[in-house]
Amino acid sequence: MPKPRADIAANTIEFETLPLVKPTGFREYDARWWFGIPGNEKAPELNLLGAEALGLGMATLFHELGVQPKVVTGHDFRSISLPIKNALKLGLVAGGCEVLDIGLALSPMVYWSQFELDADCCAMVTASHNENGWTGVKMGANKPLTFGPDEMGRLKEIVLNGGFQPRAGGGAFRVDGLREKYIASVADSISLKRKIKVVAACGNGTAGAFAPDALRAMGAEVIEMDCDLDNTFPKYNPNPEDSEMLHAMAKAVKEYGADVALGFDGDGDRCGVVDNTGEEIFADKIGLMLARDLSKVHPGAKFVVDVKSTGLYKTDPVLKENGSTVDYYKTGHSYIKRRTTDLGALAGFEKSGHFFFRPPIGLGYDDGLVAAGAILQMLDRNPDKTMADLRDELGIAYTSLTMSPHCDDELKYGVVDKMVEEYKDLEGTEILGRKVTEVNTVNGARVTLEDGSWVLVRASSNKPELVVVVESLQSPDDMRDLFHKEVRPRLGKHEEVGAYNQEI
Repeated sequence: MPKPRADIAANTIEFETLPLVKPTGFREYDARWWFGIPGNEKAPELNLLGAEALGLGMATLFHELGVQPKVVTGHDFRSISLPIKNALKLGLVAGGCEVLDIGLALSPMVYWSQFELDADCCAMVTASHNENGWTGVKMGANKPLTFGPDEMGRLKEIVLNGGFQPRAGGGAFRVDGLREKYIASVADSISLKRKIKVVAACGNGTAGAFAPDALRAMGAEVIEMDCDLDNTFPKYNPNPEDSEMLHAMAKAVKEYGADVALGFDGDGDRCGVVDNTGEEIFADKIGLMLARDLSKVHPGAKFVVDVKSTGLYKTDPVLKENGSTVDYYKTGHSYIKRRTTDLGALAGFEKSGHFFFRPPIGLGYDDGLVAAGAILQMLDRNPDKTMADLRDELGIAYTSLTMSPHCDDELKYGVVDKMVEEYKDLEGTEILGRKVTEVNTVNGARVTLEDGSWVLVRASSNKPELVVVVESLQSPDDMRDLFHKEVRPRLGKHEEVGAYNQEI
């Protein structure tokens, strides 16, 4: 395998004979590249030979890590995913791996299959919620964990330097029938006593082939919403953190008189929630509702949340009464998954909709369907309360959407470093009339004010963007002020920062 290059143009002989791998595709804990789609002029960052080189690099790393080179692989429902997976498999096999291909799958189905098939490693071809034309790989070598910065850094080094180690003895094998077993495992031990009507929203993504059947197996009445597979994503990207999908879910809840709407992203490892009144409940608040409920069943349980999550975890009286503790950690499914395991926590929650449940609820990885089951069980344990009732029992906090201004991958970390220094210098001074009491820099800058309100600026781990979230404990107007009068103008001083994907 030749050493990959980053400067190969499409529609050239080099593009068909040499591996193209742009360095920026190696993210903090997975890989994402613009592969391209017909009619789009953006230059590709990866070709099929590049995917093969990535597979050979992964195989080299798996052997270097000393794990059993047995790899479960699957792909999401995008027009480009199957050929990319096949190219990846060629590289894995050339590197001496036994590849178990489970076909069309959700990311958590691949993680589950590691346990079911006794495989140390995984490689799921998915771009998750990224727009059409993107591809990527979520990978791991130590179930239920996935790669973190150390493994991704070493993989990047191997691939870009051409440090491949081909080995004999590899092979690729098709494994059928796991879809039904996976769905049964997700629904296992869930038997709802209460009648619950659920809108299952899948945005025409991969989850449409799994979520409705899984929810029915749990005992729910299911209203399907955009569950037909359509890899053009005709309505919107399947992303339950995006306002367009959430608004569509809210409309469906009201139309069908449902108890809850559950939305799933493109590879099924995230779950978004809209309550029975049509109110969108961000995943960090859902996590708090679940933590309150689970702390009654498991007193003293530990929970992990990401730095984008509401500050209400710190002050919640139910968690205190039940002896539960909460740890705020870096945003990112790999980070929260690892932190949840390291601390022996019962569950971890991310504002983006990743939920991590460890035994006896789950196996430790993020699974949107396991999260959906936990939400339905919470409703089942509270038969006299609606989803809105459970939401209203939380303290009052006004939390923004996740907003993402464009910032090139090569520049975004430098901008965040500057913002961290700016905010550290503000500690002890005032923002909008309140003293800055804490600047948490575990992942960007989470700046807490004396009344508990906060703002966050960090770099996206998988797109050329920054991430901005604000929360006010005072009012919706104050929440908007924290963005428009504080974070937005402060970021706007940096010319590297571009347009926002959405704003409050």
